[in-house]
Amino acid sequence: MLENAGVIIGMILIVLGLLFFVTEMIGVFKFKYVLNRMHAAAIGDTLGIGIILLGLILIEGISFTSLKIALVIIFLWLASPVSSHLISRLELTTDENGDEHYEKIEVKE
Repeated sequence: MLENAGVIIGMILIVLGLLFFVTEMIGVFKFKYVLNRMHAAAIGDTLGIGIILLGLILIEGISFTSLKIALVIIFLWLASPVSSHLISRLELTTDENGDEHYEKIEVKE
C-alpha cells in the first residue's frame, strides 16, 4: 500500500510540475519586456524541474538513482537563478532603450 501511495504522490507532483511549465510558457508569451520574460522563465524552470524531479524520487524510492536525482535538483536550484541573473544583468547593461522600461535612481552616500 505504501509503495502505491509513493507512486501516486509522485505522479501528482509530476503533473504539478508540468502545470508550472505551462504557466511559465504563458508568462513568457504574455509579457512584453525581456526581463519580465526572463523572470517568468527562471521561476517556472526552477520550480517545475524541482517538483518533477521530486516526483521521480518518490516513484523511484530510496536508491542510488534517487540520490543522483537529488544532486541534480541541488545543482539546478543553484545554477538556474545565477544564470538568469547574469543574463538579466547583461540585458540591463546593453539595453539602449532602457528609459522606456525602467527608471534609473541615483544613490547618494
